Amino acid sequence: MSLRSIFRENVKYYRVQKGLSQEKLAELADISVNYIGEIERTNRKVTIDTIEKVSKGLEISPADLLTKRTKK
Repeated sequence: MSLRSIFRENVKYYRVQKGLSQEKLAELADISVNYIGEIERTNRKVTIDTIEKVSKGLEISPADLLTKRTKK
Protein backbone atom coordinates (compact mmCIF):
# COMPACT_ATOMS: atom_id res chain seq x y z
CA MET A 1 0.00 0.00 0.00
CA SER A 2 1.35 3.43 -0.91
CA LEU A 3 2.01 6.09 1.69
CA ARG A 4 -0.54 8.28 -0.08
CA SER A 5 -3.20 5.57 0.34
CA ILE A 6 -2.30 5.13 4.02
CA PHE A 7 -2.66 8.89 4.53
CA ARG A 8 -6.03 8.94 2.77
CA GLU A 9 -7.40 6.07 4.84
CA ASN A 10 -6.09 7.51 8.10
CA VAL A 11 -7.55 10.97 7.49
CA LYS A 12 -11.01 9.48 7.10
CA TYR A 13 -10.54 6.99 9.96
CA TYR A 14 -9.44 9.59 12.52
CA ARG A 15 -11.99 12.15 11.32
CA VAL A 16 -14.83 9.66 11.81
CA GLN A 17 -13.40 8.45 15.15
CA LYS A 18 -13.42 12.03 16.41
CA GLY A 19 -16.96 12.63 15.15
CA LEU A 20 -15.93 15.38 12.75
CA SER A 21 -17.58 16.20 9.45
CA GLN A 22 -15.39 17.00 6.47
CA GLU A 23 -16.53 20.60 6.87
CA LYS A 24 -15.46 20.78 10.52
CA LEU A 25 -12.08 19.17 9.81
CA ALA A 26 -11.52 21.61 6.96
CA GLU A 27 -12.26 24.48 9.32
CA LEU A 28 -9.95 23.12 12.03
CA ALA A 29 -7.17 22.42 9.52
CA ASP A 30 -7.63 25.74 7.70
CA ILE A 31 -8.01 24.09 4.30
CA SER A 32 -10.97 23.81 1.95
CA VAL A 33 -13.67 21.21 2.41
CA ASN A 34 -13.24 20.24 -1.24
CA TYR A 35 -9.59 19.43 -0.54
CA ILE A 36 -10.52 17.20 2.42
CA GLY A 37 -13.00 15.39 0.19
CA GLU A 38 -10.40 14.91 -2.53
CA ILE A 39 -7.92 13.52 -0.01
CA GLU A 40 -10.46 11.00 1.28
CA ARG A 41 -11.78 9.94 -2.15
CA THR A 42 -8.60 9.76 -4.17
CA ASN A 43 -4.88 9.39 -3.87
CA ARG A 44 -4.56 13.17 -3.90
CA LYS A 45 -0.99 14.41 -3.68
CA VAL A 46 -0.43 16.44 -0.53
CA THR A 47 2.40 18.54 0.80
CA ILE A 48 4.11 18.29 4.15
CA ASP A 49 2.32 21.52 5.07
CA THR A 50 -1.04 19.85 4.39
CA ILE A 51 -0.10 16.81 6.47
CA GLU A 52 0.81 19.14 9.32
CA LYS A 53 -2.44 21.12 9.03
CA VAL A 54 -4.61 18.00 8.94
CA SER A 55 -2.78 16.45 11.90
CA LYS A 56 -3.28 19.64 13.92
CA GLY A 57 -6.95 19.72 12.98
CA LEU A 58 -7.31 16.12 14.15
CA GLU A 59 -5.12 16.72 17.22
CA ILE A 60 -2.83 13.81 16.36
CA SER A 61 0.77 13.55 15.24
CA PRO A 62 1.69 13.62 11.56
CA ALA A 63 3.19 10.16 12.09
CA ASP A 64 -0.27 8.83 13.00
CA LEU A 65 -1.50 9.87 9.56
CA LEU A 66 1.41 8.18 7.80
CA THR A 67 1.50 4.91 9.72
CA LYS A 68 -0.45 1.92 8.49
CA ARG A 69 -2.96 0.88 11.12
CA THR A 70 -3.53 -2.77 11.84
CA LYS A 71 -7.08 -3.92 11.25
CA LYS A 72 -8.94 -4.98 14.39
